[in-house]
Amino acid sequence: MSEATVDNGRRNWLITSCAVGGAGAAAVAVPFVSTFQPSERAKAAGAAVEVDVSGVKPGEKLVVEWRGKPVWILRRTPEQLESLKAVESQLADPNSDRKAYPTPEYAKNGHRSIKPEFLVAVGICTHLGCSPGDKFTPGPQPSLPDDWKGGFLCACHGSQFDLAGRVFKNKPAPDNLEIPPHQYLSDTTLLIGEDKKA
Repeated sequence: MSEATVDNGRRNWLITSCAVGGAGAAAVAVPFVSTFQPSERAKAAGAAVEVDVSGVKPGEKLVVEWRGKPVWILRRTPEQLESLKAVESQLADPNSDRKAYPTPEYAKNGHRSIKPEFLVAVGICTHLGCSPGDKFTPGPQPSLPDDWKGGFLCACHGSQFDLAGRVFKNKPAPDNLEIPPHQYLSDTTLLIGEDKKA
């Protein structure tokens, strides 16, 4: 075997090895580099959510997801709105002054909302992150006071919230339910995740 034949064989072997190695490196690198790109779900998690509220009847609640959290849209009846005034003396923070979950200025009112009939709140208890249940029916019920006007009960540790998401005194939850940034794009279209300041 001549010296030239050996060199050609080595050269072919090196070229083949480099080509196969390069292809392997590319095959490994592409998925690795793609992990640095945010997933579609991650992109959507931070995006504002547009909701049509035209089908929500008085007394009904719609739940949507924003940033991985349940957001409640409760359309309150005139009677439910009236009940908010009756419980103010029993609330820990009736004016939403506490700063742990700052309430937007447009929701710092007795109904904690832009439009009185629609409550828009994050449905996560401010105690340990459970999701309170609906207790809209007024009157005596298990785990609730006899003069219950309607609201939400976190069955995990007994925290109670009125129909504006305000926590009652002497309950484990330290704060009212969070009001997310939101605005109305029309009479029936709600945008959760952005407000007019954004």
